[in-house]
Amino acid sequence: MNAATNQRFESLDAIRGVAVMGILAMNIVAFALPFSAYSNPAAGGPPAPADLATWVFDFIFVDSKMRGLFSLLFGASTLLVVERAAAQGRSAARAHYARMIWLALFGLAHFYLIWFGDILFLYAMCGLLLFLFRNLPVKALLWWAAGFFLLDFALFFGLWNGLAAAASGAAPDMQDALAQVHEEMGADSPTYAQQVALHLGRYADLLAYRTTEQLGEPVQGVLVMLWETMGLMLTGMALFRAHMLTGEWPAARYRKWAIVSFTVAIPPLAALAAWQIGAGFDAVTVFGATAALSLPFDLVMTLGWAALILWLVAVAASDAVRARLAAAGRMAFTNYLMTSIVMTTIFYGYGLGLFGSVGRAALYLFCFGMWAAMLLWSKPWLDRFHYGPFEWLWRSLARARPQPMRRR
Repeated sequence: MNAATNQRFESLDAIRGVAVMGILAMNIVAFALPFSAYSNPAAGGPPAPADLATWVFDFIFVDSKMRGLFSLLFGASTLLVVERAAAQGRSAARAHYARMIWLALFGLAHFYLIWFGDILFLYAMCGLLLFLFRNLPVKALLWWAAGFFLLDFALFFGLWNGLAAAASGAAPDMQDALAQVHEEMGADSPTYAQQVALHLGRYADLLAYRTTEQLGEPVQGVLVMLWETMGLMLTGMALFRAHMLTGEWPAARYRKWAIVSFTVAIPPLAALAAWQIGAGFDAVTVFGATAALSLPFDLVMTLGWAALILWLVAVAASDAVRARLAAAGRMAFTNYLMTSIVMTTIFYGYGLGLFGSVGRAALYLFCFGMWAAMLLWSKPWLDRFHYGPFEWLWRSLARARPQPMRRR
């Protein structure tokens, strides 16, 4: 049995803490601006120089990479939970599927009641499949991951070619898809002002919009994102089984992985960013660069981030810093949901009403504030309680009985 069944790896918790903080850096634009601005800084008009520079930084280092890191860790954690359940004599299948079913329900509640950018439902649906791969060795897991990545690349590359043909008038059957991509990813998006008004309006109007216009979005998101997410989660399972994500490799090996990964990924991602700028952030160009061509380099950058964080945790972080990051990681579920609650309250009309009024660069100030809150509150909470609030609720529901909460 894997040694992880009987111990907790501080490095795994610490990298999860960085990942949940990084997810906010990736999502902050979608909290504060219409969705079309998420991929396109010109969605609401020409961006200011500082906002354009921030977009370039995010495109190269943050977007997709932090979600990739979070997905790697979800795969690793899934394997860890399954092995621990088996080691304790509990049904691994029952423990796993109960967790995934409740996670799916949390995700749907998160999507409809709080924020449209939920990933929990997607993770739960992928998690239902992950159990089938739990006993595979490292090489087999990596082969399966490669297969999912190739399917994802083929899907989006083919769609990008179809959109390019539609833009040239050669594919009339793709015109509706082209119009949707322009709305969601194009410069001067035609629905930008409408989305600003919606999010500055009443909560009841937002709820009605999500339960009518966006009713099927969670399922559609799974159909689109499952392939890449499964590849990332299987890669995370393989790296956990290879002892990479547990911090057991020599520090020099992590450093080498980080250097090689960043050296390989940065130049092509910078070139893709320059291509989009040169094309005036045309919707088809943005789609091709973001959804198709960046995929292999996003994956390499994600691995580079994992290696860099584990190297820094091993050689640079003090005991106090490691403990703070690990606590934030152990409470990643709570911190993720609390981030959505706090940010929507700040930006939406039923809160402070800042939606659409803060530039891309200035949004990092809100990230810094939330990161500080995560680091400040997670450790004192876990000094008193076994779990974060939402971790406790999830665990209690999955085990069908309240779990002990307060430390004695």
